[in-house]
Amino acid sequence: MGSPWRICAGQQGNVRYVVEHRTGSPDAEGTEAGGPGAAGSDPDARRLALLMHAAFFLLLGASLTRFLMRHPGEARTPWIIALSITLAVLYLLGPVLGSRPTPRRVAWLGVLVVVWMVLVVLAPSFAWCAVPLFYTGLRILPPRAALALVALLTVFVVAAQLRLASGFDPNLVLAPPAVAAVATAVFVHMRRQAVRQRELAVRQRELIDDLMRTRRELAATERREGTLAERQRLSMEIHDTLAQGLSSQQMLLQAADRTWNADPEAARRHVRTATGIAERSLAEARRFVHDLAPADLAEGGGLEAALHALAARESAQAAGAFTVRCHVEGAPAAPLPDRVQSALLRIAQGALANVREHAGATAAGLTLTHLDDRVVLDVGDNGRGFTAEPEGVRGARTAGSPGSVRGHGLPAMRARVRQLGGTLTIESAPGEGTVLSAEVPLTTTEDPV
Repeated sequence: MGSPWRICAGQQGNVRYVVEHRTGSPDAEGTEAGGPGAAGSDPDARRLALLMHAAFFLLLGASLTRFLMRHPGEARTPWIIALSITLAVLYLLGPVLGSRPTPRRVAWLGVLVVVWMVLVVLAPSFAWCAVPLFYTGLRILPPRAALALVALLTVFVVAAQLRLASGFDPNLVLAPPAVAAVATAVFVHMRRQAVRQRELAVRQRELIDDLMRTRRELAATERREGTLAERQRLSMEIHDTLAQGLSSQQMLLQAADRTWNADPEAARRHVRTATGIAERSLAEARRFVHDLAPADLAEGGGLEAALHALAARESAQAAGAFTVRCHVEGAPAAPLPDRVQSALLRIAQGALANVREHAGATAAGLTLTHLDDRVVLDVGDNGRGFTAEPEGVRGARTAGSPGSVRGHGLPAMRARVRQLGGTLTIESAPGEGTVLSAEVPLTTTEDPV
């Protein structure tokens, strides 16, 4: 017989785990050892049940044959034959009534025992059919009722054997109770084994649940450690690239300032070198921009406050030549996920940068709209506009198109929105300004655990 256990092994981080669990779930109904359900789920119990069924019909047939050989032609013979057939039919009806100890099944057992008792009274040779009935009663009845039934059947067996004997025989008095005791002990042992097996299965399931919970905790710990390691890596890269570049630029520009009048050529060389360093630093900054959280959000206040601060900062930097207004419609039912806030703020920053550099606009507007299942950010301007191209088309853009110089603005915005399951649309025409709309659903953008 194959093992009902399966071994699962794995590793999470530095933790190695090995777990065994049952390949089949225990039966929730009637699975007491040797009980009605156990015969269907436990191979040993099923084989024992088949053996007892075969033994019952074998003993019944042998008893009927013995009676017909010893007592041919008696008046009670037709009754013995009829009762034997009735007992066999009743026994066959047992599986049809189901395996659970229902009142109907208990009543069936009572009728079966009564018919057998009548047979034993009429023909004592039918007494040994009691052994399979022991098993049937122990399977169906509660422990105390089952023991009482076994005792009753044993009394009938002893009485029947004494009737068949020519004189008093101690073996006939002691052997039936011994057989009944052995049968009962075997069954009780099987029941306890099944109970232990079920308890072990429950403990195994609890162990598996604990293991899965531990795995989730380990995964969360590893994610936190990975986040800290990535932050440390970025801080070192910023120190080694942007910070060093800015320091070099400062020294070169200071040197150029000192030699501007005395040695103009040397000053220009310093400026050109500083320009090259600035270009490299700008490339590094663009590489980092997708990995760092926006500073406006880090200060607290949420996306709305960050957008208002962005609009005020853009207007102040333009010194009246360019005005940005911010408007918020509705209120979120729950705080927006950090990923959504960060992405929308980055989109607003990129869109305003494109407007400032390419659109020639004097005014722009940021509109954040909270809906039931999504949030929408609109960035509009009154600039020169352009001929909007379908997503994926990388043909030449007009001078006023967003991202026309470097070509990274719109793809980056689309990538951010796509990662959140949203859409980015652009409406523009030459001379009619531009409206960029980023729509993000809120049902699939929860932050990962």
